[in-house]
Amino acid sequence: MRRAGIGGMEAMSSQARRVTVLHSLPVWLPQTERWNYDQIVHLPEWIESHIVAETAMNLTQFPVFNLRCLSDSSILRRYWDKLLIKISVRDYLGMLSVEARRTDSMILHSHFGYVAWANRKAAQRLGIRHIASFYGVDASRLPASDPRWRTRYRDLFRRVDLVLCEGPHMAHCIGDLGCPEEKLIVHHLGVCVPDIPFRPRVWSPEEPLRVLIAASFREKKGIPYALAALGVLLREVPLELTIIGDAIADPRDQAEKARIMEAVTTYNLAPHTRLLGYCSNNVLMQEAYAHHVFVSPSITASDGDTEGGAPIGILQMAASGMPIVSTRHCDIPNILPSSADLAEERDVPGLVNQLKWLVENSGSWNSRLIDARQHVATNFNACRQGLRLAEIYAEVSGTPLLEWQRSEALTSHLQVPDNA
Repeated sequence: MRRAGIGGMEAMSSQARRVTVLHSLPVWLPQTERWNYDQIVHLPEWIESHIVAETAMNLTQFPVFNLRCLSDSSILRRYWDKLLIKISVRDYLGMLSVEARRTDSMILHSHFGYVAWANRKAAQRLGIRHIASFYGVDASRLPASDPRWRTRYRDLFRRVDLVLCEGPHMAHCIGDLGCPEEKLIVHHLGVCVPDIPFRPRVWSPEEPLRVLIAASFREKKGIPYALAALGVLLREVPLELTIIGDAIADPRDQAEKARIMEAVTTYNLAPHTRLLGYCSNNVLMQEAYAHHVFVSPSITASDGDTEGGAPIGILQMAASGMPIVSTRHCDIPNILPSSADLAEERDVPGLVNQLKWLVENSGSWNSRLIDARQHVATNFNACRQGLRLAEIYAEVSGTPLLEWQRSEALTSHLQVPDNA
């Protein structure tokens, strides 16, 4: 967790005007949601975080204090909570109210739009400030596939204090759903840049081009289009492909997995492909440094699902010094430098062109990789974003910041990590 680093700040931290935040989300925490862990644990010490979830998983990877889960309650309590929700007596977990009453002043931060909607009445009943964060499926597939969510979101937007979005594209989409502009704030997710060594990739034509794909097997990830492009490139360049990810039990994801497996066979990639399934972040980064290129060609799925913002994996790989092949989808153009050449969605020739440029200009990667690392370090550093989120909390709660807290926040806007 970020500590105050300016001289004397540790001694003064006990004088800080603390802000207490109750984070509400369905599960703490799937492997694919490391970005949520990073944005919470990088809040400064003067933010006291409590977390309420229905269930917990991967606690060794994502350890936190003050975690309360319904799954840890008695069987009677669990069934009672679920019954009240099922018969529409309430939409939120009962322990949300219990945790919110532990302190006189608290902010409720609901992660995902559908969680915020479920919590909307609880926040008003408890008289606490309420912030909602949207991330992807909540902003795209839900309102596209079920008109009830448009009505629900309009109700949410009337009640909620602020809505946080990953980027300008997502903010525009949330605005189209009826959120007033004055309640919308673009707040980037971040990665812990100092923990990601910068090792610019170098490729020589004498070796296979090692390509990494890392994503859940969902239609919006566009993996079959990546495989089609790699199948074309394989005719000219030896390849070694690693795919990290898998499908959950959802029939849509299982169908996408079948399409991915079919594409691996169709484009003769099977002899050149390793399938690793879901992996921890440590394994992901170990694999990343052993590969030359990261391919992440997101698309708008047939059911309306989108990234909403952009895949956090692109930020991690760009920070590590890996070339990115991607698409002009949602906020992806906003997380890569303006020099990035992106393909349109479902544009296999465009993906092939990006890959061929990398092959034909392997000696010119370095400047692009440095630009990408600097872009991530400047705009998407989790430590800095944690301080910016803390500023938002302080403003919403009406908590005046002490001078050293303001100084810390200002410094976060100006400094770039030494190893950027």
